[in-house]
Amino acid sequence: MSGDPTPGAPRTAYRPEGLDDAFSDGGAQRTPDAQGTDSALPAIGALGWLRWAWRQLTSMRVALLLLVLLAVAAVPGTMFPQRPQDPAGVAAYVAEHPSTGPWLDRLGFFDVYASVWFSAVYLLLFVSLVGCIVPRVRVHAAALRGRPPRTPRRFGRFPAQGAGTSDAAPQVVAERAAAVLRRRRIGVPAFRVDVHDEGAGTWSVSAERGYLRETGNLVFHLALLGLLVAVATGQMLHYRGQAIVVQGTGFANVQASYDTFERGTAFDPADLVPFTMRLDEFEARFDPETLQSRDFTAHVTVTEPGQEPEQRTVKVNHPTVAGGAKVYLQGNGYAPAVTVRDAAGEVAFSGPVPFLPRDEVYTSKGVIKVPDVSGDQPQIGLDGFLLPTAVEPAPGLWRSVDPQPEDPLLVLSVWKGNLGLDTGVPQNVYRLDESRMEQAVDEAGDAVTLYVRPGETVELPDGLGTLTFDALPRFVALDLRHDPSLAWVLTFALLAVAGLMASLFAPRRRLWVRATPGAPDEGPGTAATVVSAAGLARGDDVGLQPELDRVLAEVLEASMAPSTASDVHDDTTGPGTTVPDTTGPGTTAPDTPQEGTT
Repeated sequence: MSGDPTPGAPRTAYRPEGLDDAFSDGGAQRTPDAQGTDSALPAIGALGWLRWAWRQLTSMRVALLLLVLLAVAAVPGTMFPQRPQDPAGVAAYVAEHPSTGPWLDRLGFFDVYASVWFSAVYLLLFVSLVGCIVPRVRVHAAALRGRPPRTPRRFGRFPAQGAGTSDAAPQVVAERAAAVLRRRRIGVPAFRVDVHDEGAGTWSVSAERGYLRETGNLVFHLALLGLLVAVATGQMLHYRGQAIVVQGTGFANVQASYDTFERGTAFDPADLVPFTMRLDEFEARFDPETLQSRDFTAHVTVTEPGQEPEQRTVKVNHPTVAGGAKVYLQGNGYAPAVTVRDAAGEVAFSGPVPFLPRDEVYTSKGVIKVPDVSGDQPQIGLDGFLLPTAVEPAPGLWRSVDPQPEDPLLVLSVWKGNLGLDTGVPQNVYRLDESRMEQAVDEAGDAVTLYVRPGETVELPDGLGTLTFDALPRFVALDLRHDPSLAWVLTFALLAVAGLMASLFAPRRRLWVRATPGAPDEGPGTAATVVSAAGLARGDDVGLQPELDRVLAEVLEASMAPSTASDVHDDTTGPGTTVPDTTGPGTTAPDTPQEGTT
């Protein structure tokens, strides 16, 4: 191959022309050391690699990268059903996707927030923030105890400058400047001030403020760290459950009373506070013209351990608190109370059955399952609708025209067979499994439909028994949530916003004032002290020059004799003030921005 060295020929190091520098030997070959081997850098070692990894992890760019990665890792939790909230949805998804579903389940996509990879990113972000904050807190604490920087020798290159003259002694001018800078103004914190005797009669003052900027930055990061801890604690110690309570019945705060219940990994259901809640009455108001809902109020009686029963109300967006949990009114509807007797005349089912509203006039759908029948009779399933105010616009066509129960009607189809409740597979109580059942038909082969009003009793087809529509109570859907970290999450969120605002808007400024003895007196009106000032800010700060002008004007006003003030009085300033000198070298007029400043 072209370019390969000739076998046996000595190897030479090639260095392109022009690359020689102070660290090269002009292109000469590297010389071996005393043992005849080339010198090499020392190995980093395991400890060196650990230090390098820690520096990378605690850097700001890695912390930001982990924060973005955490947000990306949370996305699958919104795309796929989660097992703690919707186990039936997870089972349905796996059944519908036999190839990808099991793999997604193994990788934790159906329980994202408890997965190994999400927890790893969460913990790495926590460690990164701790490692980033602790050194900065030490540095900031040392800066708070330190003194302002000494006055620079020259002011000519600072973005904000000013000058003036005074007949007071330099020490008096410096002390007056220190007093002005220490004085706190409304909404503006005072400066930290240090007075220096520079010798030869010259006195100077150095002042600094704006430590709130770094304090706000640290508060923001500490609040973010607190949010991570609070959210993690809430996920471990929270519980949430939903329960349907029918008017006239009660609810006990035990896990078995919930229709759905989810909890954190560190929460024990035995720790539930055993309070009870009874739904005494439910009021619903609708607009008479548009039929839009206007108000829902649940009147309940709450009995907590060791206390007397208490009457309370639960409204939409106005929950009540019981047993440390907030109780929200999430929904409502009708629960027709029916009694079903089997062919032997025995009561096979009796009680209210919630029907779920489907539209604004509360057309509600529900299922009545009757598994406990006598003998070898097939089980009964009734599937249909409840119409609160039923009308028949066409023969055989019924619909509801009002959400209030003015003329309620149950419209049901009848099924017989095996309900499938003994298979061990959980079922939706609002859906009828028709795979093992047969729909009842009349002699013409048409499906049998029952129309039942309150107080009526109808015969079931095929001699299955009877159905009685007893009453029409209402039900409410309650959502109970307990999360001990909510107050902490709110507190840390507010602290994060406050810290961020302070870090963005609190200006970091340094001001210096120097009072130098002037030339020997040459006559009346000759200034005895030359006062110069300069300011520096971190970043662009349009308020730096105005603040410097204010401080300089107050210093000169207080330290100037009346005769001198009358000689230099100008119409644009207040009585007893001087116009900052704009003719001195390295100074600019207060209202004239210097080149390179805003």
